[in-house]
Amino acid sequence: MYDLQMIARQLLPRLHECLAQFPAVALLGPRQAGKTTLAEMLAAQRQPSLYLDLESPTDRAKLHDPEAYLARHEDKLVILDEVQRLPDLFQALRGLIDRGRRKGIGHGRFLLLGSASGDLLRQSGESLAGRIAYLELPPLQLTEVESGQQDLLWVRGGFPDSFLALSDQQSLRWRQNLIGTYLERDIPAYGTRLPAETLRRFWTMLAHHQGGLLKLAQLGKSLMADTKTVRRYLDLLVDLLLVRRLLPWHGNLGKRLVRSPKVYIRDSGLAHALLGIGDFDSLLGHPVVGASWEGFALENLLDSAPFNTVSGFYRSSNGAEIDLLLDVPGHGLWAIEIKRAATARPRRGFRTACLDLQPTRRLLVYPGCERYPMGNDVEAVGLRQLAEELRQLG
Repeated sequence: MYDLQMIARQLLPRLHECLAQFPAVALLGPRQAGKTTLAEMLAAQRQPSLYLDLESPTDRAKLHDPEAYLARHEDKLVILDEVQRLPDLFQALRGLIDRGRRKGIGHGRFLLLGSASGDLLRQSGESLAGRIAYLELPPLQLTEVESGQQDLLWVRGGFPDSFLALSDQQSLRWRQNLIGTYLERDIPAYGTRLPAETLRRFWTMLAHHQGGLLKLAQLGKSLMADTKTVRRYLDLLVDLLLVRRLLPWHGNLGKRLVRSPKVYIRDSGLAHALLGIGDFDSLLGHPVVGASWEGFALENLLDSAPFNTVSGFYRSSNGAEIDLLLDVPGHGLWAIEIKRAATARPRRGFRTACLDLQPTRRLLVYPGCERYPMGNDVEAVGLRQLAEELRQLG
């Protein structure tokens, strides 16, 4: 096994490109996904640099007068970690960027790290419009680890400390502690007053229904809460980049289509920890195994897809269904069915949906490593292969 510094994060070249074009770049991602490590790797390649952790009282104190302090470091790449903790900072950054532009310093000034996408997008968008680019760093993805470690990544998830743990037991303990940290410290720190035990129950319910349609009334009944409260719980987990809402695909097709989004725990390892699944054998024997694989595959494909790819799923009242649709810029609409079994065949509903949508490509994604035609213009392809193909298109 290797340490995180040895893993080549595939976002690094794109991060260099954005810093060469924009004065500020926001790097979003859940806690412990590797943002700070990636920033340190980048800083080592772009000397000089300055790192400030805004969860540290000492570093926050340095920014009592941010314009005066940061103006002294205009020759450096300034890395501001957990920047959403100081929302008033963005106005100061705007002034510093504009003054720097007049001096000919037009790019590569600030790298902003944040673990709450909604707060950071809102705060920075109001002050830094036209001055900032946004990138998202997910936990480790399949194309970033060694070939043959697909099952390990699926079971443990992509948080580096979980994936690189010495044993399954240590990995599970780390993930359970991360969940506890979110519930007891991080979520309250964002000013949200939600009962930790209620939020844990909600998060666990989502794990049990991985990839299911969002049914707010049913969830509210189980939690003894109204739908407005349940929606607030979900919005919070989405904002923290822990849960994904996959929206239904809508077109002018004259069909009765499902309107509810599908909901996934984004990291498979966190989903397994919420369910008490600690190793591969336990996962294979658990009822959630198929839905877990679907979520794992979906996250890897979405994180590999080129910029501006539009995603969704398709389901009609007559049983037509596509697990994942990707409208890939310049390459048309891809219809993807996700199956865990190596011998799986496309469902009738997939073929019916393809007749409705007429996608450019029809793909069945499975855990293997061979590509082969399946008839009816459907091609079977391994998850890692398709993720690599999508990444190369970007």
